Amino acid sequence: MLYYINLSFLSNKPDNPQKRTERRKLLSAEARHILSVCEGRPITNDDIVKDKAGRPFFHDRKVQGTDTDFNISHSGALAAVSLVRGKNLHTGCDVEFVRPRARAREIAEEFFTVPEIEYIDADSRFDGTRFYQIWTLKECYLKLRGFSVFEMANVPSFISREGSYTFGSVGVFPVLFDLYELTGNTGEHYILAAAFEGTEVDQPEIRWFSHVSLDCKSIAKIKAAPSPAETVRPKI
Repeated sequence: MLYYINLSFLSNKPDNPQKRTERRKLLSAEARHILSVCEGRPITNDDIVKDKAGRPFFHDRKVQGTDTDFNISHSGALAAVSLVRGKNLHTGCDVEFVRPRARAREIAEEFFTVPEIEYIDADSRFDGTRFYQIWTLKECYLKLRGFSVFEMANVPSFISREGSYTFGSVGVFPVLFDLYELTGNTGEHYILAAAFEGTEVDQPEIRWFSHVSLDCKSIAKIKAAPSPAETVRPKI
């Protein structure tokens, strides 16, 4: 079963505070444009709704009989839309513009596991890029499940005690996590994580929807075996 990571890069100045609000609106519109091209029909804000868990879907899904599942993320100047078609297939994605974050260490200590913190503290110093690697993996899993970011502390470790990428049991279907580093020739730096769950997990196809594309390097592929036990439970 094919699934897609669709990307669009809008600017090479992603962290301009004066244009941040305007850029977020442009990125949201770009994500809808990507969905429109993928679905072969115009997609507006009214076409996208969220279920009780907060996951987006097409409001006419039952009427149209489509089995498209998608997830949206944007940061800096990059819009990302993960998409998969088929029954019992789900996806989640998260992209982060790599920049200094004042409370990064505090966030890691609050939400990350001990092996993850040790992985971030590479060579006895806090590695900001590795922080975003763990953050995006956890965030895309939460979005796959439709859980709040406040549930992040309950997500199993993505780093084993030996320091390699891993993940615990996640549900009744296998889940594949893909982690990427994206860089541009003028210094752009992003971390992207996507998760796909289903009976037939395959490698993703990356597609660019902008004239400018970034160099995309695979950092890790993590395949989690199915288990009848869920790891993260929704709040009652």
